[in-house]
Parts: sequence; C-alpha cells; structure tokens
Amino acid sequence: MEERENSFMRTRPVFSLLVSMSVPMMLSMLIQSLYNIVDSIYVSRLGTDALTAVSLAYPLQNAIVSVGVGIGVGISSAISICLGRGDQEGADRSATIGVALTVFHCILFILLGIFVTKPFLSLFTDSPNVLSDACDYTYIVLCVSFGSLLQIAFEKIFQGIGQMKITMYLLSVGCIINIILDPILIFGLLGFPALGVAGAAIATVIGQIGAFLLYIVVYLRKPYAIHIHPKYLKFDKKIIGQIYSVGIPSSIMMLLPSVLISILNSILAVFSEVYVAVLGVYFKLQTFIYMPANGIVQGMRPIIGYNYGAGEEKRVRTTIRYSLVCAAALMLTGTLLSLLIPGPIFSLFDADEALMSAGITALRIICLGFLVSTIGVIYSGTFEALGNGRNSLIISLLRQFVITIPLSFILSRFFGAVGVWASFPVGELCASIVAFFLLQHYEGGKMSPFSRQR
Repeated sequence: MEERENSFMRTRPVFSLLVSMSVPMMLSMLIQSLYNIVDSIYVSRLGTDALTAVSLAYPLQNAIVSVGVGIGVGISSAISICLGRGDQEGADRSATIGVALTVFHCILFILLGIFVTKPFLSLFTDSPNVLSDACDYTYIVLCVSFGSLLQIAFEKIFQGIGQMKITMYLLSVGCIINIILDPILIFGLLGFPALGVAGAAIATVIGQIGAFLLYIVVYLRKPYAIHIHPKYLKFDKKIIGQIYSVGIPSSIMMLLPSVLISILNSILAVFSEVYVAVLGVYFKLQTFIYMPANGIVQGMRPIIGYNYGAGEEKRVRTTIRYSLVCAAALMLTGTLLSLLIPGPIFSLFDADEALMSAGITALRIICLGFLVSTIGVIYSGTFEALGNGRNSLIISLLRQFVITIPLSFILSRFFGAVGVWASFPVGELCASIVAFFLLQHYEGGKMSPFSRQR
C-alpha cells in the first residue's frame, strides 16, 4: 500500500506533479514571508532602535532555522531516496533517527542562547537600548527554539513523502498565530501588558510550538507512508552519515546569510547605523521574493530524490527544467517590483527620510541579481535532492560568502554602502555560472536539464 501511495511521484506527468507539490509550499512560504514582514512592520512602530535590535538578532535567529531546515532536508532526502528504492524500513529508520537528532539540537540551542547571546550582540552596537532590546528578543527565540526545530523536522518528513498540503496548512497556521499575537503582545492589546520587542519574540515561539503540536496530532490521526517509532531508534552510522552529509552542508548554506549579515553589518556600521537597518529590512524583503522560489525547490526535491532512487533519470531532468522556468518567472517579477516601486515597499516599514533614501538605492542595485540567481537556487536544491551536499555548499558559498564579502570590503572603500549593495548581484552571477558547470558534469551530465541523453 505504501508503495502505491508514493508511486505517483514516478508515474504522474512531471509538470502537473511539480505544480501540485510546489504551489502548496509556495503559498506557505509566502505566508511565512508575510509574517516576517508584518513582524518588522510592527516592530518598526517602536522606533528605529527597535528595528535595528531585531536586525542584529536576525543572524542568531536564522541559525535556528538553518540547523532545523538543513537537518530536515537531510532527513527528507534520505526518506525520498529510500522510498524510491522500495526500502520502507530504511525510510522509517531515517525519520525516527532524524527526530532524535533534532531533540539533541534543541538542547544545544538552549546552551547557545544562554552563553552566546549577549557577547555576540555586543560586537555590533554601542547603544545600550539597542543591545537590551536585541538581547530580550534573542534569549527568547533561542532558548525556546524546540518548537521551531521540531516543527521543521516534521515538515520535512511530510515533504519527503509528498504530503505538501499538510505542511502548507500547518506552516500557515503557525504564521497566522504569530501575526495575530504580534500586535497584542508588542503593544499590550486586549488587556495584555505591552512587552515591546520581547512580545514579538514570544509571539514567534508560541506560533512555532503550536504548529509542532498540530503536526503531532495530524501524524497520530491516520497512517502515513512513514513510521516514527522507538523500535527504529538504533545507532545507524550509515543513516546518520547520510542525513548529515546533506544536512550539514545545507545548514551551512542557510547559516551563510547570518555570517554574511554579521560581517556586512560591521562594514556598514562604519558609515551609519541606518545602513544596518536597511540591510535588516532588505533580508526581510528578500524572503518575500526568494521564499516562493524555495517553495519550488521544496516541491521538486522529493520528486527528484524519489525518481533518482528509482533510476528515472529523464524525469529528474524534466523536473529540473520546469523548476528553472517557474523560478525564473518569480525572480523576474521580484526584479520588476524592486525597480519600479521601491519607495512604496520601504514605506511599509515607517521609514524616515534617511532610511527611505538608502533603502531605495540598495533595493534597486541588489535586485539586479535576482533573475540570474535562479540557476544557483534551483541547482543547489537539486544537489541536495541527489544526496550531494558538497556541490550544494559550493554554490551557496559562492553566492553568499566567497565573492560577496571580499568584494564588499573592496568596493565599500571606493563607493561606500553602494559598493556593498553591488557585491550581491556579482556574487549571484558567479555562483550561477559555477552551478551550471557542476551539474553539467555531474555523473556524466545525466542529470543536467540540458542533456540530450534519453
């Protein structure tokens, strides 16, 4: 029965399958992006200091998501490939061990929140008010991160078996809880005390815990193609290695923005803290653009992993090709909006004149890399689905570290903050060129969407 339940990934027409798998994830990613922006809009009403505080907290907050999603992608990849090969026990063991590893990571983040928060944030501001707000926010989201990590683990498990609508509904519920609670806890509505920035953090963790508990309820209500049970919880070096071989590079890939933001904040702070706020707002905005594309990546990953495990190379190539076209359309839309209406976009954040001026310039320059980044984003996800985390990491390092940071240092010496913004599209271009050649030569070019192999 379980083989029949998942065989649609091998038999259904590729484009309709990709749409059915990706659209739910795109919608849920858009809702999540909306939450990120609404959160910043509410916080911005507290003043520029509060917005700067949340921007400084973003790297550590992103570390939670990075580890959760990275390991989750490793779990999902292992499950999809095992199901494609017909190895049900391997898929069940991968899911169970993956959840156990996630619980271990929850403990690590509690320790990180206690001992790292204040020393880390102190590196980026001399303002006592900004530091206090940033610490209040970060202590909460790190030390109560179990909801986020376990929610993401179950999200990726359900994605690995193709249950995209469930992940869409539950991720959306968590985000909606956040959106509802944000104004109540930040400003003290309905009889609640006004908690300011800390209220935003509390709303966030409540939404995450709520979504996780709903995953448990949904999983227990009916049988699925995957079973999580203590009998599968045995030390299995091969499965743990398989999860981490994809998960660690994927986590590093998602941590790169945190490292990137931290380094760029130190560069931009030399010129003005306004640029630090601009960078924080931009990374909120870019999620609204990149999250739908990541929805496509999440939709295509189980299709590619399942068909790769089943030896269906032609379906793998076709899936990649359609994914490229869909993601390019989204990136082009984001580029046009950023070029044509950057002012109205930044006005959502109650931007003062200085923030508005700097933000418009930044967005119009950085958006030039959106369309070209399509290849890097899709190919990076492809390598994760194939179980090759190394190539995915290479692409991401080029996108957000190897090119961008040195170039920012150099160009900022001549052009100030504009030089930092210009480094983004250059990094995307270089990464996409390398990504193209990596997949073109992977396993003799059998997986390249441009291959003529039958």
